[in-house]
Amino acid sequence: MNYSTLKKTVALSFASLMVVGIVNAQTDSTKTATATTTSTETTTPKVFGGLGQYKKFSIGVNVGATAPSVATGGSNDFTHNKIQLGYGISFREQLAHSFGLQLDFHGGKVEGDNTKAPGTSGAYTASSFQTKFWSGTLSGVVNVATIDFLRRKNSVNFFVTAGGGLAMYTPKVTYKNGTVVDWDGHAGNADGTGTSKFVKELIIPVGAGVKFRLSDVVALNLGYTETFVDGDNFDGLNRAYPTKDKYSYGYAGLEFTLGSKSKPSLEWVNPVALMYDELYDAALRQEVEALKGRVTNVENAVNDLKKDSDGDGVADQFDKCPGTAAGSVVDGSGCVIVFPKDTVAPAPTATAYSNIQFEFDSSVLRTSSYPVLDATSADLRSSGKSVEVDGYASSEGTAAHNLSLSKDRANSVKTYLVNSGVDAKKVKVKGYGETNPIADNSTEEGRVLNRRVQFKQK
Repeated sequence: MNYSTLKKTVALSFASLMVVGIVNAQTDSTKTATATTTSTETTTPKVFGGLGQYKKFSIGVNVGATAPSVATGGSNDFTHNKIQLGYGISFREQLAHSFGLQLDFHGGKVEGDNTKAPGTSGAYTASSFQTKFWSGTLSGVVNVATIDFLRRKNSVNFFVTAGGGLAMYTPKVTYKNGTVVDWDGHAGNADGTGTSKFVKELIIPVGAGVKFRLSDVVALNLGYTETFVDGDNFDGLNRAYPTKDKYSYGYAGLEFTLGSKSKPSLEWVNPVALMYDELYDAALRQEVEALKGRVTNVENAVNDLKKDSDGDGVADQFDKCPGTAAGSVVDGSGCVIVFPKDTVAPAPTATAYSNIQFEFDSSVLRTSSYPVLDATSADLRSSGKSVEVDGYASSEGTAAHNLSLSKDRANSVKTYLVNSGVDAKKVKVKGYGETNPIADNSTEEGRVLNRRVQFKQK
């Protein structure tokens, strides 16, 4: 079989395999479209469950054709290719949906000739060569695309590879004058007169291909690899030195995924489909519903904490005196504060210059103080008097804090008076802290009376 015929045969075979793969993909697509929720196409593992839920390891065998040139071009010591047989075995670990590491071992022959070389024999002294080779390489395999990405399981993956390794080979060169130089057992020198069994050189393989999933276990690989040799002796010549030799390998092969039948292959699982499955996973939905129940319980507990049936400002669970009448002044336990009789209720008509009372640790005016303040303001504006506003505090807290608090209380009263029309120059403010109490600070009733502002008319 000549090279042209072989090329046509390989091309026809490749096209046929593509058709088979696409038909297989369409069949799987039909199954998916008609599947119910109990279909075997539904994958059960979670997308974020770790590598342990997948089958990661595979072994493959391949066979194909070799040539002393590559599709990307470059110089060659021999002008014509003679297609020879190549073969290999591979071991791969898939580390992610789109990336894996692959160990390859290859063997075979590479052959070329110069019988049809242009011109005389001056430039091409050798008429042909044949090199036996064996190689071992480690490469990264990246799945770059798939025509079934939106399906539950991918059926066709396109991939690229690149790596490095070691090749051992023995060239055999036939010169135009009939001389034959066989490097087998004589490798080491450029003319094949050494004593080594093989020539050993580093190599860099770079390739691409397409893979068809025939079943959950078996896949068909079609690929092409260009191998670049770190030397110019792969064909037994160094005619174009310092250029280096290269060869190519087009192949077809079968790959077998290893592992439990209950686990899907990491390479073929569609991560988008897995995420969709996880959203509708029954166990996950139960967990979400349980979480909703726990959130509801927390919300109910918070509402119970805020519940205040009698509206006195103290939550029920802390209220020691439930059922307090509306408008009652209560302490922190929800019980009504009993004031001394002489301070229980103001006269029906507010009296100017009466004491102004404040809540605990507060300088905010009570609304009940407004009538007294309005009467005081009216008298100051009509009489033109001046007044001193003296602030006081009960004995809780530090003396410094109470002094500051008493000044704030006096300023609150002044602000009200000034805002109501009193001349600010007529109002003088002083703070006396917890000094000059008018009641006993050892009782709550007394402390309530001491939280005050008093007026001194000038």
